[in-house]
Amino acid sequence: MQKLELGMLVDFDRVCRKHNIKYTILAGTMLGAVRHKGFIPWDDDADIGMLREEYEKFKKVSNELNTDICYFQDHTTDSGYRWGYGKLRRTGTEYVRVGQEHLKCKTGIFVDVFPLDDCPKSTLGQVIQDFYCFFCRKILWAEVGRVSCKGFYKLWYSLLSLIPTNVAFGLLSFYTNKSRNNNDNLVRTLCYTSIGKLYFKHPIKQRYGLPKKWFVDCTEYDFENTKLMGSRNYDEVLSFWFGDYMKLPPEDQREQHSACSYIDFGNN
Repeated sequence: MQKLELGMLVDFDRVCRKHNIKYTILAGTMLGAVRHKGFIPWDDDADIGMLREEYEKFKKVSNELNTDICYFQDHTTDSGYRWGYGKLRRTGTEYVRVGQEHLKCKTGIFVDVFPLDDCPKSTLGQVIQDFYCFFCRKILWAEVGRVSCKGFYKLWYSLLSLIPTNVAFGLLSFYTNKSRNNNDNLVRTLCYTSIGKLYFKHPIKQRYGLPKKWFVDCTEYDFENTKLMGSRNYDEVLSFWFGDYMKLPPEDQREQHSACSYIDFGNN
């Protein structure tokens, strides 16, 4: 898994460097670069973050990826895709998550590519945006929820699944169209739980967005047998996300992220 993901990261990095597109490795991928000089040994995924303008630049040149290695997928390239961020998919592989067997989008071993959009400057505006994004996210996830949930939630998601995905993506454009690299707003991935709420109980002013400087001021990090771009201020970033990030978790907590029902590594 890590070998195939590394190949995608290298090819993604090649295209971004060619076109001077900024990105940063995120979350456990960033932690792995700092703590392990590569993947966290028990990790099974990889994450990339890009400010919205950089993300849109990459989409325009994503056809330059080596299709023998990977391709870019989002709702504009795959009508069955239901997530508010993109993925690199490894060519010739399959990877189906538990509960998503019935979805009609292309599958494959993947690297998540998260666009980061501006948050409103006021805390109240950030709270409103968070609720707005929660609603959009649930519309997109409803096709999974109507199958995997039971009782009231099954009914609730069955109703939400009747809303076309283009409605949710259209609602999200209210915020994506406002995002600019040179604004000093905090940023977040709209269709993902706000990181400040997800990991630790941060003060409310830090809960709904991340400092944009983390995604602007970047430098190279050793990662396995290559170099990838990450935030220069790694200590501030990783402390926010993980607390005492150099401390290894207990062995019984070293787990994969999401269970899969089917995996095929192809001929790789």
